[in-house]
Amino acid sequence: MNQPPRIAITTGEPAGIGPDLCILAASQQFPAELVLIGDPVVLAQRASAMQSPVTFSDYDPATTPQAGRVVVDCIPAPAAVTAGELDPTNAEYVLRTLDRAVDGCLSGEFAAMATCPVQKSIINEAGIAFTGHTEYLQARTQTKQVVMLLAAPGLRVALATTHLPLRDVADALSIEGLKSTLHCLQRGLSRQLGIHNPVILVTGLNPHAGEEGHLGQEELTVIKPAIEQLRSEGLKLEGPLPADTLFTPPFLERADAVLAMYHDQGLPVLKHLGFGQAVNITLGLPIIRTSVDHGTALTLAGTGQAKPGSLYAAVEAALDMVAVQKYQ
Repeated sequence: MNQPPRIAITTGEPAGIGPDLCILAASQQFPAELVLIGDPVVLAQRASAMQSPVTFSDYDPATTPQAGRVVVDCIPAPAAVTAGELDPTNAEYVLRTLDRAVDGCLSGEFAAMATCPVQKSIINEAGIAFTGHTEYLQARTQTKQVVMLLAAPGLRVALATTHLPLRDVADALSIEGLKSTLHCLQRGLSRQLGIHNPVILVTGLNPHAGEEGHLGQEELTVIKPAIEQLRSEGLKLEGPLPADTLFTPPFLERADAVLAMYHDQGLPVLKHLGFGQAVNITLGLPIIRTSVDHGTALTLAGTGQAKPGSLYAAVEAALDMVAVQKYQ
């Protein structure tokens, strides 16, 4: 008989709502075993603060996975955790939870990993260079090309650049870079999400997609040449399209995904549409990784007011990707 998959969930920044979300996830009956990677003391304290009766067993990799079971793989935090109060002493702990999940996915111990939010600022304050989950996992798995894709009901948005200051975006775009990103996006949609021959809409960088060069040259010198070269290879691409009109039903109804040029060009639209239900997916990795679409929400930690919808959606998306991978 087929065993249910094991999904690793990293508990994220311990002072944020990651532990809260994990406690709430324990009340759900997912068709998988969830392995929470983090400090069981933090989870127990947070459950008490939330007046939740949930308790967790220790994870034993030798046991047979059981659907609906939620267990904890213990990685202790070096400093005591207070909900809502960041402590750089625990920054390395956060990265250790990610490393454990990655190693488990690479070895086949876990079928996928879902990540709760981390606080980039406190990791950097601890002296660790860290720009985000996507870049960290790319480096950790030694993957040449990855793409950040956020998905909500009715919309998928991928990013040509991720966590960059706006003034650096134009210089970061190149024909070869866009071609690599679009190839990765096309392969990921097909192989990881099961969308064969996807139609991808590509935004311009400038207002009105550059207005034929009057409002910027990047559409003419970078984006359009990349699209034309890939169309000749058979990719189904449209663009460069003005971002202010692309995100409307006449365009989106015929598309499987949108490639935006920078973070705040595409993600505000997606989060307006599906905040709390959206999923962050890293395409191109040798493992399946999904994540919540929000931050650590420090002011909500321990209050019982955190909304778990995005974590639930991340687990469900991971399970869908596991099923697609199974039949590849």
